Amino acid sequence: MQKLTAKNYLPPAADSWLRCQPASIGLNAGRLHHAVEFACQHESDWLYDLSEQKAIAGSEPPPWNEILGPLKPRGGPAGLIIRHGQIVASWGDVERVDPTFSATKSYIGLCAAIAYRDGLIRNFDDPLSEYDSLNEFSSDHNNSITWRHLLQQTSEWEGTLWSKPDQVDRNRQVGSNANDSQKGQARQLMEPGGYWEYNDVRVNLAALCLTRLFEMSLSDVLRKNIMDPIDASHSWEWHGYRNSYIEIKGQLVQSVSGGAHWGGGLWISSLDHARMGLLISRQGRWGNVEILPEHCLGPLFTPCPLNLNYGFLWWLNSNRSLFPGAGESSVFAYGAGANYVWIDPDYDLVVVVRWIDAGSMNDFTALVMDSIVRP
Repeated sequence: MQKLTAKNYLPPAADSWLRCQPASIGLNAGRLHHAVEFACQHESDWLYDLSEQKAIAGSEPPPWNEILGPLKPRGGPAGLIIRHGQIVASWGDVERVDPTFSATKSYIGLCAAIAYRDGLIRNFDDPLSEYDSLNEFSSDHNNSITWRHLLQQTSEWEGTLWSKPDQVDRNRQVGSNANDSQKGQARQLMEPGGYWEYNDVRVNLAALCLTRLFEMSLSDVLRKNIMDPIDASHSWEWHGYRNSYIEIKGQLVQSVSGGAHWGGGLWISSLDHARMGLLISRQGRWGNVEILPEHCLGPLFTPCPLNLNYGFLWWLNSNRSLFPGAGESSVFAYGAGANYVWIDPDYDLVVVVRWIDAGSMNDFTALVMDSIVRP
């Protein structure tokens, strides 16, 4: 991971973020306006009533397609462009709390970094079967799965969680031009660490394992360790499923989901997304406070050998092959719909874009980059 930059300005509260003129921070106002107009004009074709959106488990056969968690109607296009910590452009309702789909996964990655910081995860190459509270790894096939495998989506874990078998996402492909026609078809599993596959059942398993380690909801973990320290609002919510409760110390605790594939996931405003992005861009520091040490953040952005554009539940832009329009140092929290938190440390950019046509995201990144005034 390239070294991330750090500037002095910090937004003091969710409703008082400093805004500035583009020229004052090295951006061309006309080109920036063009990028914003492009995002507004290339809205996702997803239905506003997400319960009717067939991309949400609609292609799966019963009972795999059963929605288990809450859904809410989506808003319109919205987003923010931030440079040197200051808002230089915004559009839409940036305070609206909206589902963010698989951008949620990156927040699970942050929770894993917290667990590593606190010593709950001793080493990312530990087999999960060595942790007393984790019971889903006892089979011969699952026994050697490590934290690294699980967080890089190379675990090949076999089983059923919250009534969803891992097979539901076998042969799944992701991306704007992905051929997903083989999704859900059986295939022979590889050894753990031997195959990369985007599988929501296994991501939900990562959330469950972390919940057991912390002995509390990941929503509470995120609030205490990340969102409150960076002065985020209290409007965001993180949901699981109606059947994803576990007992911890005599209390029922909900294990949250890593997206809204079957409902649930993180519901959050663009402003709060941006605060999280700013924390990442400043190497885990918020002013003089170290929230996440760099050695805990680094693994999140280390390329997986089987997919150089993927870290620990974060998307990367290795060799600019994910989004050629963006810089190679860029990292993304990326969810369907499409929802993005884009962080480019080389240019000290944090960009949130909601409900853009996924196939138009690369052109949007190129327009934003084109607005930067080079010496």
